[in-house]
Amino acid sequence: MTKIEAVIRHFKLEEVKDALTKAGVKGMTVGEVRGFGRQRGHKEMYRGAEYTVDFVPKVKIEVAVPDDMTATIVETIAGAARTGKVGDGKIFVTPLAQVVRIRTGEIGEDAL
Repeated sequence: MTKIEAVIRHFKLEEVKDALTKAGVKGMTVGEVRGFGRQRGHKEMYRGAEYTVDFVPKVKIEVAVPDDMTATIVETIAGAARTGKVGDGKIFVTPLAQVVRIRTGEIGEDAL
């Protein structure tokens, strides 16, 4: 089993969600996050004063999938989230040692 975390632009969330649903993902967790990468934030104007926004708002999507779906899901996220500009985001892939469905007690891939 694999946990895939993707940090993407806000306006790409619906497109990525729809693509993941079509690819067979049955559930996901989404949260708003802030951070920076190579783009190092950006400058904005407020009441005539320029200031730097160090942490850029993004959306983080987390999905857990069987190992045989990992490559497909990574490609699906990358394709749906890509704009071709700096700040498109990152995808992190991590092996999962165990998953437990709390309601039923199912363990492993049955719990996904």
